[in-house]
Amino acid sequence: MAPRTLNNPRQIRSKHCGCQLCMHAHPPEQHGERNRRRDCTGAWQARYRDPAGKQKSKNFPISEGGKKAAEAFLDDVRTRVRRRTYNDPKRGEITLNQWWELWWPAQPARAVTTMNRKLSNWNAHIRPKWGRWRLCDLEFIELQAWITADVKGHHTRKKVLELITAMLRDAVRDGKRIPFNPAAEVAVETAPKKHADDLRPPTREQCALIREHTPEYYRPLLCFLEQTGLRWGEATGLRWENVDLAAQHLKVKEVLSEDNGRLFRKPAPKSKAGFRTVPLTPAAVDAVQTMVDRWQAHATVTPITDPYDLAPHELVFRGPQGGVLTRHNFRRTWVPAIQAAGIARQVANPETGRQEWWPRVHDLRHVFATWLKDLGVKEKEAQTILGHDRGSKVTWIYQHSPEDVAAQVLAMMAPEAAGVRSLRAV
Repeated sequence: MAPRTLNNPRQIRSKHCGCQLCMHAHPPEQHGERNRRRDCTGAWQARYRDPAGKQKSKNFPISEGGKKAAEAFLDDVRTRVRRRTYNDPKRGEITLNQWWELWWPAQPARAVTTMNRKLSNWNAHIRPKWGRWRLCDLEFIELQAWITADVKGHHTRKKVLELITAMLRDAVRDGKRIPFNPAAEVAVETAPKKHADDLRPPTREQCALIREHTPEYYRPLLCFLEQTGLRWGEATGLRWENVDLAAQHLKVKEVLSEDNGRLFRKPAPKSKAGFRTVPLTPAAVDAVQTMVDRWQAHATVTPITDPYDLAPHELVFRGPQGGVLTRHNFRRTWVPAIQAAGIARQVANPETGRQEWWPRVHDLRHVFATWLKDLGVKEKEAQTILGHDRGSKVTWIYQHSPEDVAAQVLAMMAPEAAGVRSLRAV
C-alpha cells in the first residue's frame, strides 16, 4: 500500500486571510489589503480516492473543527472504500425528475395497462410534488405525510407508494446514490372493510329474473357468464376457434382489455392460471351456438400483429351491430335490467365514497363459484376452473356465507331453537 501523503488534510489559502502564507499566495496588490494575522483562517481540505480511483475532496471550515473534522472524515471514508460501502454524495444530488429519465427507460416491459398506470401515477402524483427535489433531500416523515394527506384513495395510495419505493430502492442499488431508501418504511392505512352483504353475489333465481328484464339479444351472454364464470374480457374476447362444442369445453387463451378508453387484444389472460379449460353446460352450449349462428363466426385466429386490430369476425359474442362488446355500453343495458328486476341497490364505496350499483356483471362469476361450492366441487378444482392462483380467494371471497355459519353454530348451541330434535337423558 502506498504511503499516505503528509499534507492531507491540507489548509487552503484564502483571499480573505491575512496570514503570511495567504498573503504570499494572494498578494494584496491583486486581491486587496487586509489585516495581518498570525493564524490562518482558511478551510481544511480532505482528499481521497473513490473505488474507481478518481480523486475526490471535501472542505471543512475552520469554525467547525477544521483539521480534526477533516481527519475524522478521511478515516471514515477510507474505511467505507475498503469495505465497499462507499457512496458518492454527489450522485444523490440529482433531482427525482432526472432520476426518472434514467430509471424509467431501464424498466422491464410489463402489460400495457400496468405501464400506463405507472406513468399516470408519476405524472399526476409524484412529479408535481417531488420532481424538483434531490434524491438526497427526501426524508421519511415528509413522504409519510404526503401519502397520508395528499394522495386520495387506498388503492391509489398503495400503487403510488409502490412506484416511488421502487424508484428509490433502485437509487440505492445504483452505486449507492443514496445510502438508504426513505420510502421503505412508509405505510398505507388498512383497506376499508366491506360488509359481507355487499360481497355476496345474487342468487341463481335473481339471475334468472335479471335475464327476463334484459333485451333478448343479450340473454345468451348473461347465461354464458353465469354458466362458465368467465371474466368480462375473457368472454368478450372468446374466439370460435377456441370452443369445442362436441367435447363441451372451451380454452381461455387471450382476452380483450381496455386502456385509456381503447380496447386491445391481450395474448394472455390475467395471470398464468388464466390459461385453462372450462367445461360447458348444455345451457352454455346453447348460448354459444345461438351467437355463432347469428353472426357466422370464423373458425380462425388472426395473429396479434396489431393489438388494436380486434378481428371481430372471429368473436363468439358481439354487440347488436356486429362490433365488439364494451363494458361501458353494456352497462346501459345492465343497470335498467337489475332495476326492473327489483333487486338493484346502491352501495357506497368505502374507499372513494361513490355510489355503485349492486349486483355487478362481474358478480355472475361469483354466482358460478358459489354454484361449484354447492355442488361439492373441491377447492383445488374450483380454483383451476376459475383461473385463480390462490384457492383461499375462492373460499373466503366467493363462497363465504355468514348465514350458513351462524345456522350451523346455532344448531350446536340450541338445537330446539334451530329446529333440530335432540335426545334427552332419562
